[in-house]
Order: sequence, then C-alpha cells, then structure tokens
Amino acid sequence: MPPPSGRPAAAVADAAPDRLLPRRLAPQAHRSNALHPGAWWLWALGLATAASRTTNPLLIGLLIGVAGYVVAARRTSAPWARSYGAFVKLALVVIGIRLVFAIVLGSPIPGTHLIVTLPEVPLPDWAQGVRIGGRVTAEGVVFALYDGVRLAGLLICVGAANALASPARLLKSLPGALYEAGVAVVVAMTFAPNLISDVQRLRAARRLRGRPDKGVRGLLQVGLPVLEGALERSVALAAAMDARGFGRTAAVPARVRRTTAVLTLGGLMGVCAGAYGLLTADGSTYGLPVLGAGLAAALGGLWLGGRRSVRTRYRPDRWGARAWLVAGSGAAVAALMIAANSAAADALHPGVIPLIAPTLPLLPAAAVLIGLLPAFVAPVPPPAEAPVPARATRTARTAAEEKAS
Repeated sequence: MPPPSGRPAAAVADAAPDRLLPRRLAPQAHRSNALHPGAWWLWALGLATAASRTTNPLLIGLLIGVAGYVVAARRTSAPWARSYGAFVKLALVVIGIRLVFAIVLGSPIPGTHLIVTLPEVPLPDWAQGVRIGGRVTAEGVVFALYDGVRLAGLLICVGAANALASPARLLKSLPGALYEAGVAVVVAMTFAPNLISDVQRLRAARRLRGRPDKGVRGLLQVGLPVLEGALERSVALAAAMDARGFGRTAAVPARVRRTTAVLTLGGLMGVCAGAYGLLTADGSTYGLPVLGAGLAAALGGLWLGGRRSVRTRYRPDRWGARAWLVAGSGAAVAALMIAANSAAADALHPGVIPLIAPTLPLLPAAAVLIGLLPAFVAPVPPPAEAPVPARATRTARTAAEEKAS
C-alpha cells in the first residue's frame, strides 16, 4: 500500500534517514522552538570581529569555511536565505577591486620583488603622494590581497547572518523606540534577496522560452521587469503599512519625552567616550565605567521611548539556552581572537617585508572552530519538500485505485 502522502515508498524510505540524522543532534525547528534571530546576528558579528583582528588569509579562510558550513547546515528554504551566494560573489569582487587599485594606483608598501612596470601618468605638484602606474611589486600585491581577504571575510560573515536570521522576526524583536528605524533597515535588508530571486526567476523564464538571458541584451530585457516588480512591491508595502496604522504614537507627557531624549543622547555620548577610553592607553581607567554608565542610560532611554509605540507582539520569540550557546560561541571566537592578537600579533598579521608564506597558528585556529557550535545545537530547519515526478504520482494513484477496486 503506498504511503498516505502519495509519494512512492522508495522515496519515503530514502528520505527517512536524511531526516532522522540531524534530529539526533538537535530538534527540528518549529514555531515554538525556533532560534532567536538576534542570536544569529551576535554569532555572525563575533566571527566578523575575529576576521577584523587578523590579516592571515589562512585564519580568514577558516572563518569563511566555518560560516559557510553553518549556513549550509541551518539555512532554510526561504527566499531571503538564498542571499549568501550573492555575498560570496560580492566578496570576490571586493578582492578584485582591491588588487586593481593596488596595481593601478600603487601601494604604500615598498618592495624589492618587481613584477611589472606600468606606464606612469605624470601628476601636478599638489597631488604628491598619489601616483597612477609605476612599479608593481609582489610585496604590494600581497599586502593588498591580505587586506581584500579581510574585507571579504567581513562581508561573508554579514551574509551568513542575512541567510540565517529572518528579517521579519528580527524586526519584531526590536524595542518599541527603534521600530520605525528597524522597519527601514529590514526593508533595505530584504531588497537584495528579493532582487536576486526576481532575476533568477526571470532568467529561468527566458531560458524556457529559448531567449538569451546573458550579455547586454539579456541584462536589459531582464532589468525592466525587475524594476517593475520592485516598484509594485514598494507600492504594496506602503499600502500594507498604511492599512496597519504604521507611524501611530501614543500620547506621552512632555517631561517623559525630554527625559527620553536626555537619556538616549547622554547614553550614546557615554558609549562613545567609554569606547574611546578603552582604545587609548591613558583612558583605560575610566573607559569601562563610562561605557557601562552610557549603556545603562541608553537602555533606559530606549525603554522610555518604547512607551510611545502602540503596537503589540504576537508570540514573541524567546531567548532560550540554544540561543545563548549560539551567541556565546560567536562571542568566544571574538574574545579569543582579540586575546591572541594581543599575545602573538606576528602570527595573526604575517609580514610582507620580507615576503614570507603565512602559517596557521594552532590556538587561534582552534578558537575559530568554536564557531561551528551552531551547526550542532541550533534547531534543524524542516526539509523542503522535493517535487514528486508526475509519473510517480500517477503510478501511486493507479495502485491506490486498483487496491480500492
């Protein structure tokens, strides 16, 4: 007897082990146990902080591999989850642009290993320090490559957060005082994934019709429908926001508004002063207390500002033990990388003068591997249902009819 779903028994048997294996490590995600989106962002920001503390391409490549593995293990089938590939391509473009700038505009790193000498454009006296063309050395190219790889690592970590955290759920978790600003940020974040999905859909439709989807002609004929879809989506979004009363505020006394403004502005100034004190050697004594006081004042201002918001939350996301583990793994990677940067800076920043091959330091590499923890503790997203072939569906339906007759 075929299974109730109408799928062939062999297909169900083949899919069963794939579904049961990840459930042994973590439960399957559903509405009540879904991971808080803020945990994914804290994890990704921790990896990005670690990537910003080193120029070692081996460590940054390990960070990119960790982020990619977690995305592959815990990404859903939502349209916004497909943006990770676009961030990877953008990172490759950033590396290429950084190398082109280093070759064409020169590099501040002197070197002795000459690669090529380009024709140099003479510039006026007021443009001293800037040159176009000239000597291209291996040291300057390697220095630009290290810098570009670091920027690429930052972009890929942010792309991992975009692919794992739902923008709508992240907006719901923001404080009431930041709701209007959060809507603008979420709309901007979802623009790129929707644009990519529109381009892929239109290119697939053109290929099915036997029309070209590459080159300048294909780009022009795909760009107009994409722009039209973006305008229709913006009009629909504006109508939905207007129908839901977006922008309404509650009546708040004037003294509460003034107190909110003072706390928020003073808190932000305290955070800036505390951060500056922590970054300087002379302000290390007052940096941490001022930073803590600034954070407390800013949080108090946000809490008071939330009283102006009249919106309610339906089923708020809970911050559970798994969210603490995911966020803590990213924070641990960042903290251990900062400590390693202070203890052994030479291993995290390989020199280019003299030009030497980078080595992989073991302790920072082990710290980076802590970032793999979300791939084992975060809830497993439900598998996307594969389309059943029409022939298999007809065979199952015929067998069911014969069994009934």
